[in-house]
Amino acid sequence: MEGQQEVMNTVLIFATVLAPILAAVMEAIKKTVKLPNNFIPLISLGLGIVLGLAAYPFTDLDLTLRAWAGGFAGLAGTGLFELVKKREGSTK
Repeated sequence: MEGQQEVMNTVLIFATVLAPILAAVMEAIKKTVKLPNNFIPLISLGLGIVLGLAAYPFTDLDLTLRAWAGGFAGLAGTGLFELVKKREGSTK
């Protein structure tokens, strides 16, 4: 049980490191590409998973755990509330 808790702590720490990076990348994407607002959380989630998978040199986490951490970071980067909130319009 203690080993699982340590692994989850590592995943959450990794997600905490990825979240501000992902938020900055998403902000740059929103400023440069016209996107429908309701797709932004989904794009952030996918980009977070990709960033988590691509970060293999920086952590010894398994592939699956890196993907989970990236997904958590993606959801944190845009805000989980945006997934359920219906938005109309598009970005700049």
